[in-house]
Amino acid sequence: MILSLISLAALMLGGVLVVLTKGAPVWSARAGVASAVAGCVCGCIAGFQALVGGRTESLEIPWSVPGGALHLALDPLSAVFLIPITGLGALCAIYGAAYFQGHRDAKGVALSWFHYNLLVASMIGVVLARNALLFLVAWETMALASFFLVSFEHGKATVRTAGWIYLIACHLGTAFLLALFAILGERAGSLDFAAMAQSGAALPASVSRWAFVLALLGFGTKAGYIPVHVWLPEAHPAAPSHVSALMSGVMIKTGIYGLLRMLACLGAPAPWWGWCLLGTGLVSGILGVLFALAQHDIKRLLAYHSVENIGIITIGLGVGCIGLSYGAQGVAVLGFAGALLHVLNHAVFKGLLFLGAGAVLHGAGTGDIDHLGGLLKRMPVTGVTFLIGSAAICGLPPLNGFVSEFLIYLGAFQGVASSPGVVVAACVAAIAGLALIGGLAAACFTKAFGVIFLGEPRSEHAVHPHPASRGMRVPMLALAAVCVLIGLSAPVVAPGLANAVAGAMNTPPGAARAGLNAAVSPLAWVVGVSAAGLALILVLAALRKRLLAARTVGAAGTWDCGYVRPTARMQYTASSFAQPVLDVFPLARGTRYRQVQPAGVLPAPVSFSTETKDLFRNRFYEPFFKRTAEVLSWFRRAQHGRVQLYVLYLALALIVLLVFGLK
Repeated sequence: MILSLISLAALMLGGVLVVLTKGAPVWSARAGVASAVAGCVCGCIAGFQALVGGRTESLEIPWSVPGGALHLALDPLSAVFLIPITGLGALCAIYGAAYFQGHRDAKGVALSWFHYNLLVASMIGVVLARNALLFLVAWETMALASFFLVSFEHGKATVRTAGWIYLIACHLGTAFLLALFAILGERAGSLDFAAMAQSGAALPASVSRWAFVLALLGFGTKAGYIPVHVWLPEAHPAAPSHVSALMSGVMIKTGIYGLLRMLACLGAPAPWWGWCLLGTGLVSGILGVLFALAQHDIKRLLAYHSVENIGIITIGLGVGCIGLSYGAQGVAVLGFAGALLHVLNHAVFKGLLFLGAGAVLHGAGTGDIDHLGGLLKRMPVTGVTFLIGSAAICGLPPLNGFVSEFLIYLGAFQGVASSPGVVVAACVAAIAGLALIGGLAAACFTKAFGVIFLGEPRSEHAVHPHPASRGMRVPMLALAAVCVLIGLSAPVVAPGLANAVAGAMNTPPGAARAGLNAAVSPLAWVVGVSAAGLALILVLAALRKRLLAARTVGAAGTWDCGYVRPTARMQYTASSFAQPVLDVFPLARGTRYRQVQPAGVLPAPVSFSTETKDLFRNRFYEPFFKRTAEVLSWFRRAQHGRVQLYVLYLALALIVLLVFGLK
């Protein structure tokens, strides 16, 4: 627990130093970066110790605030979230220092490090808090700090809009959490999570039902479940790239953490909880990847993939809860293990992809996919690391994304083979959903990597981009290495989650360890075969390069179908690549097509593009809030500026309160 406290102290002290030295922006930024890295390293070490050791360390100090004590604790379940928060937090801080190098707003950059440190410290506070009031303080601090980071370039109207949408969504989610903690705290007689967990088994079915719904809505808003996801594709593209990586990689996972922590406080899960989680995961995963496939902005595309991967995590939680409800212990262990490992894996490869997108945006000056092309030759490190991240997010072996999805698959297949009919139906739905999500993700990142890094430049932006600096390359290389390392060490990593899985399921670690040990053999077989195949390909490529080194190798243009001078316009665009896939799904009904077809003997230049806006924002939220604003505008008549009538309003309100008080 000491290292965790040192981590928090370093981050907060760094934030104070940033404010005190804001008159010297260079030193202020250095203080922010150094303290962020130091604090995150300490927190990461503490997380590994708790996860591997399986111990729970706590600190409880009495305070005068009602509802319990100032209670902090670090257990294996918290450690699963603390490790990516601090690990990615340190790498993003190093990247951000290079990303902001030479920025025109030096004072704004320096102040942003205060909010960055505050964001990381508040996320650590969320996973360590064991008191509802303390949890909400950290939760709201996290929301405000990330709001200021999202609004960094507040001079742009789109950034201001994104910031306000995000802030409104955060507070709507917090409103549900306030109701949740009020219900559980009233039943337990305390706001401590331990007291809530003790009273959870005795909760009436009606109370636990509403508590689960409130938890799903409150934490789901932060996680980005569809349809409460609309803030996510707005906020991530607006924020600086290293902030986008941190928010997408770890901040949205605090919603998953909160949901898991509250499930432990509600007693044994009802069967319909698992079905609700499974359905939410399937809808978020499938629609998230479809929306991503339709995007042309690289950061917006990655933002929708966050919705998709949160869906995959929730599918694992749904399979786990259904297994618990029907006594299928092996299914539950593998479902929870896959979900928790995907929390870590998604932080790694999504952080890598957002940092790669930031390098492209920084070097080429645009994030529009259709204006890029051929960047692999000009930005080789960014291209190779982005390719590794793309393969990992698609779940291809032997990378880390495959391992966590494979555990969920194993749990689902085990449920199909040896469980009651209801569990079989749920597991079949999970298998089909994961397969569809994986196929669509592969199509999406084939589009993204191919259009951005292969072919020829499609505009002047991609002709002479400047490569990423060393400070930006090192974090990308580190995350790419972790993608490979976790994948290759899967037979060791999976059993290492036993303590965290046991904490999520409220079962002894031995039972969780036994279920995970059964998955070691198939994991080792698949990872070993795929790693051997990949190694063979690399050896053959190296051998080919060596054999050709002693020869004269010429270059010639490929067959161009009779065109003397092919141009970049003859390549696939993001729109044309995605159109055949999107036409299969109803989502395409919301897609707008813009095309100029050839006409006449000497046709003018032709074009084709698509635009797919978020259906939930355009068809539900915007009309709803617009109508609400129209209705509330009628109350403006009461704001006439006459002070004496305002006093009359107060007097009437007091009279009404007195009447009710006398009753």
